[in-house]
Amino acid sequence: MIKNYLHSTCKIFLFVFTLISVSFSAYSQEIPKEPAAISAGKQIFDSNCKACHRVHQKLVGPALAGVYDRAPSIDWIKSFVKNSSAVIASGDAYAVNLFNEYNKTTMTSFSSFKDQDIMNVLAYIQDETIKGPGEQPGQKQKVVDGPKEEGVPATYLNVLLVGMIVILILLVVILAFLVSSLKRFLDQKALTEEEKEVVHSPITAGTIASSRGFIFVVAFLVGALGFKAVINGLYSVGIQQGYAPKQPIAFSHKIHAGQYEIDCKYCHVGVMKGKSATIPSVNICMNCHNQIKSGTTTGEGEIAKIVRAYNENRPIEWVRIHNLPDLAYFNHAQHVNVAGVECQTCHGPVQEMDVVRQHSLLTMGWCIDCHRKTDVNTKGNAYYDKLVELHNAKSKGNMKVENIGGLECSKCHY
Repeated sequence: MIKNYLHSTCKIFLFVFTLISVSFSAYSQEIPKEPAAISAGKQIFDSNCKACHRVHQKLVGPALAGVYDRAPSIDWIKSFVKNSSAVIASGDAYAVNLFNEYNKTTMTSFSSFKDQDIMNVLAYIQDETIKGPGEQPGQKQKVVDGPKEEGVPATYLNVLLVGMIVILILLVVILAFLVSSLKRFLDQKALTEEEKEVVHSPITAGTIASSRGFIFVVAFLVGALGFKAVINGLYSVGIQQGYAPKQPIAFSHKIHAGQYEIDCKYCHVGVMKGKSATIPSVNICMNCHNQIKSGTTTGEGEIAKIVRAYNENRPIEWVRIHNLPDLAYFNHAQHVNVAGVECQTCHGPVQEMDVVRQHSLLTMGWCIDCHRKTDVNTKGNAYYDKLVELHNAKSKGNMKVENIGGLECSKCHY
């Protein structure tokens, strides 16, 4: 009797424990709705997912609206995001169906993602699902305001200057013609000796051109202009502003970064964690072009070059555009990940460029000027707390990069 009682009690205890565990598990899997989680999720989505997915539109992968209801479970989503290949290889029916439906394209594995990162992404997707579909990429190209030119462009000024010189020469020729005609007219009149002396003055264009003063002025102007040209040439050594070489594949940033809003960090993977932003590998291109074979202005032939390079297991020989001398040290991660500098700050409106060009000077003076003008991004970074305190004790202005050693030679030079 006591044994049966204890057995029944254990069953009840196990049932209650299981119920509590399931309830706690369900609660822990609830998608967050806090604005901070949604904002963090959007940032992760834009940097990692947006190249292949949209919330309300099928792209390389499926539309993600309501994915948390369609998928087998939240835990399944976490496993699939972290290692989709393993889930497919396990024979999971839902994963295999997705794999076959999307042309057997394997999703990039994000093994570095924490569970909270994935939950934040789901929070963003849920928020966008509730808002409903808006304007989708491809329906209308996004217009991004680029830097506006101030004043009259240099080309127009040059044309205007040449035009003024031509007009001046014409006026001199007309004036010389009028003087010559006037002299011939006056020679036919009865003039006094004084009047003849004025008309036939020894100061002529020929005497002026052969005078020492005129020769000195001309020589000085020619020498000054030549010296200025030499100085300008020396200052332009190593400066490639506007350099836009022809690439082996006609890749358009205007389509990828502009129209389809693919985040720069998705392709240039080193920008958040290393000195170099890195050039995208063929594998990154094939994440999308396993399925996208046409539909871009570059044409089928350009995409075929990517596929050919992938099949032959060889890199695409992209021509480097932005080069710094070996004696200069620049770290992308420090500027992008820590300082929060946008790519367009240095590289210009890349999202508007069919052919990428060097937008900025990238000279020492250009960097120093930026360090003198830029406020240090100290928000949420305890590393700067003491520095901010010391700076505020001595100055009322914002703390600039130069205030924390941004102009020290050893910061950029080995």
